[in-house]
Amino acid sequence: MMSTQKFQIPEWAFEFHGHACPFMPIGYRMGTLALQKLGIEKCKDHELHVFSEMGIGHPQGCMQDGIMASTGATFGKGMIEKLFYGKVAAIFWHPDRMGAYRIFLRNEFQDKLAPHEFFAYRKKGIEPSQIPAEVGQDIIDIVLNATNDELFDITYLPNFEYKPIKGSFAKAKCEVCGEYTFERYLKVKEGKKVCISCAEHEPSEKVFYHAYISNPKK
Repeated sequence: MMSTQKFQIPEWAFEFHGHACPFMPIGYRMGTLALQKLGIEKCKDHELHVFSEMGIGHPQGCMQDGIMASTGATFGKGMIEKLFYGKVAAIFWHPDRMGAYRIFLRNEFQDKLAPHEFFAYRKKGIEPSQIPAEVGQDIIDIVLNATNDELFDITYLPNFEYKPIKGSFAKAKCEVCGEYTFERYLKVKEGKKVCISCAEHEPSEKVFYHAYISNPKK
């Protein structure tokens, strides 16, 4: 059943994203729903953390801009990262809430969108900004008119744990190029503290945020 009231997305979110497409609105709705499930408002600082299951090379990754726009969890603030699972899904965690919520775009809705003319253009290599406006608006309206139940599967993850890296202002000059580098990224080479570029190799230990899921329950 279609909703009786069209979901509204602010125009600035489309301007931020750069073009009209269905997956930014999907991400915006996903983030809005996550805030409701967590019982929180849009974040101003660094509280909420989002783990996008997207990777790279997927047009559906536009959802991530929608998530950032609706939740305030931005890449610049270190509040969102990719898990590289290649799925239209994300996990939302807040330190003041037990567990986390995973929200996945339902297979049925993905199948509903797939035959749309919009994707015929995209598969020809035509960028969204060059697709006829009426085609883009039609598929966006499908997203905005759908109910949350039609769009998403929601899973509560009671045992989800997240341990962010402690923020630090500590930095030092690389002893080769002389550029300031945050200390956790400095390497020792021939007795000198050097940046990764001057060390000429990949970091031996990737500094990522750590999260794990066990025994998820709806």
